[in-house]
Amino acid sequence: MESEYILECINLSKSYGTIPALRGVNLRLCRGRIVGLLGPNGSGKTTLIKLANGLLTPTDGEILINGMKPGVETKKIVSFLPDRDFLPAWMTIEKAMRYVRDFFPDFRLDAASEMIARLGLDPKQKIRTLSKGNREKVSLISAMSRDAKLYLLDEPIAGVDPATRDYILETILQNYAENSTVVISTHLIADVEKILNDVVFIKNGSVDLYRSADEIRETEGMSVDALFREVYRW
Repeated sequence: MESEYILECINLSKSYGTIPALRGVNLRLCRGRIVGLLGPNGSGKTTLIKLANGLLTPTDGEILINGMKPGVETKKIVSFLPDRDFLPAWMTIEKAMRYVRDFFPDFRLDAASEMIARLGLDPKQKIRTLSKGNREKVSLISAMSRDAKLYLLDEPIAGVDPATRDYILETILQNYAENSTVVISTHLIADVEKILNDVVFIKNGSVDLYRSADEIRETEGMSVDALFREVYRW
């Protein structure tokens, strides 16, 4: 049975020792949306994504994925792209895709092959020989080739050139499953804004704002990027 919300945080807090990373977060994400998780460095974005993926446990409160606590069952419906390389460097792109398929039955090898070709990658090339931008593409393909309910993408366009960013955003837009939710954690707001439905501003572990991108532009008379810069002006 599907929950009304794909992701729900209820008074969610997480501390590392005495240092709080998230403070009483309450957040509900609906299905079929692309959500920007936006905040300064150290704001708690990666912590929230890791909690949703079951890599961390809450200090207080709870986080639910499709009404369930993160665990074996939620991993079946969550596709996670971490902010660093995770595929074995000695593998070819082709072998890496089969490697991911062995872990996730919902992995679509045909979709992965199409993306590899469209992004101009050689499936026989070893990951260790790829440029940073092409490694980013391969990692993204591995995440977006799943027929998941929730995609958690941590800094998917960091450290790559503008042309590669456009490729990556186009790939996200064209390949996420219908009625699924994509969460993109990033500080490159101007680059991702064009594909976002909703926006979450987070700072010092607290949610400051959760609104639709269109509503921000209509009511504030400015882009999401401009509003973010105004709210978090140093």
